[in-house]
Amino acid sequence: KAAYNKYLSDKRAKSTRAYIISQGIDPKRIESAIGYGEERLLNGCDGSIKCTSAQHQLNRRSEFIIVDM
Repeated sequence: KAAYNKYLSDKRAKSTRAYIISQGIDPKRIESAIGYGEERLLNGCDGSIKCTSAQHQLNRRSEFIIVDM
């Protein structure tokens, strides 16, 4: 399950990267698109405790770090 979650997370990251490129962002401006699976959770919903769908959804995200404007 953890390996599948990491696969889905990486696929989400790559899809997000492709989307912002399709919107006109130069690919050279994107430093990375990495899926971390359950390695960088915002809460404790790693499958070891009962969580709501909304709590799990918080961990399904794409983050962007803006390094220069």
